[in-house]
Amino acid sequence: MVLEVGRILGHWGVRARDFRAAPRLGGHRALDGGRTLAAGVSGIVFILALFTCVVLHEFGHALAARKYGIKTRDITLLPIGGVARLERMPDKPIQELWVALAGPAINVVIAAVLLAWLAFTSAFEPLATLGIAGGSLVERLLVVNVFLVLFNLIPAFPMDGGRVLRALLAMKMEYTRATQLAAGIGQGLALVFGFLGLFTNPFLLFIALFVWIGAAQEAGMAQMKSALAGIPVGRAMLTDFHTLGAGDPLSRAVDLVLRGSQQDFPVLDGERIVGVLTRDGLFAALQQQGQEARVADAMRCESHVVDSFEMLETVFGRLHSDQCHTLPVTHHGKLVGLLTMENVGEFLAIQAAITSARLNSTTSPSTAILHQA
Repeated sequence: MVLEVGRILGHWGVRARDFRAAPRLGGHRALDGGRTLAAGVSGIVFILALFTCVVLHEFGHALAARKYGIKTRDITLLPIGGVARLERMPDKPIQELWVALAGPAINVVIAAVLLAWLAFTSAFEPLATLGIAGGSLVERLLVVNVFLVLFNLIPAFPMDGGRVLRALLAMKMEYTRATQLAAGIGQGLALVFGFLGLFTNPFLLFIALFVWIGAAQEAGMAQMKSALAGIPVGRAMLTDFHTLGAGDPLSRAVDLVLRGSQQDFPVLDGERIVGVLTRDGLFAALQQQGQEARVADAMRCESHVVDSFEMLETVFGRLHSDQCHTLPVTHHGKLVGLLTMENVGEFLAIQAAITSARLNSTTSPSTAILHQA
């Protein structure tokens, strides 16, 4: 009996000890929960601060471009950074150089301020202790801004370093040649990133693809701009087109779309251009309002207008960046045509065919005989 009681008492004694330990265990859990919450809040604050640094970087580009009379359409945040979409690139290499360097310069200033604060407070921590949710927030932001400067100054498109490289090369050679050379260097670096990514960090493969595509697009745009040099808009514009009145019903636009190949329509109020009705805008309005809705309720009012005497090389940037991809063309204030990406492409194809025919026709008979021999 004593043994049994002892066992019972011992059993209950253990249970009592368990209960006495329960508050301590609950305290540890509460402490761990508090630390987890604090780490989570610290991580969120760090990410928000990181995006703020990226946005300030892009504002640096936008403000520098504004100094040269270039507006910024919007700023887009991407997984590996941001993009400030300018209406056009600066005309002079020195201007492009300053616009490209303005973004990293903002991060240099932020890093310098953070470094000064850490030095003043003696709050440096070992880099190994830093993480998204751990370590000194100020020091983490310092490291991030240094990384943003180094990453963006990699001499490859579409990073700032690629534009810096092109601007420097363009001071010594023709712009298109400078772009092609800078793009080639960038694609070479992309191959290096891709090779390293196979054996180290797979994220380098994504960066390699991003750099390769960006370099190819930049080279293509420069080549296109060179081909359009000295050609007025009037030579490539579409002159057989239809217009809509602001008060017309959408059913009229539907009829015009079904009867022809025109996708976007300039909208007039009398002889004044008040907007453009795009294909996407038409379909969206039809779904929401039906065919009896007015064209004025579905058109885009912020469409850009170009003059027939403007050069295609300067207008092409606006055409490429404009969401409408159709620009009304005027002559002395009167609508005379439309400029579309398709028309520009067809114009270039025709010009290339004509140039090729001329080269073939100038081949001398002696050269032909020599080739046959």
